[in-house]
Amino acid sequence: VQLQASGGGLVQAGGSLRLSCAASGRTFSSDFMGWFRQAPGKEREFVAAISRSGRSTYYEASVKGRFTISRDNAKNAMYLQMNSLEPEDTAVYYCGAHFSGSYYSPGGYGYWGQGTLVTVSS
Repeated sequence: VQLQASGGGLVQAGGSLRLSCAASGRTFSSDFMGWFRQAPGKEREFVAAISRSGRSTYYEASVKGRFTISRDNAKNAMYLQMNSLEPEDTAVYYCGAHFSGSYYSPGGYGYWGQGTLVTVSS
């Protein structure tokens, strides 16, 4: 599967951004999907994940209540609505298609998009 993330940019603290992930190459609805992020000098970390149907969602503690993950299987797309952004959210955000193992670990994802940069200024 090919993944293309978009929607990043520069925003002030307290602002909002909506990331999109477009998928192609296989049946999108068969994949459990996730968003991860990687700040400079840090490892890639889990942000949010969503089940195949979209009915179940999972969040990293620091983003719960501020970020919302969703998907539209008819459009082969996944989204991450990010509100109340903080400077600590600054990172490259990646969308991934789960392959096996833990949904919370980047090692469980077999396919990645190229990443989109989110910069939150204070």
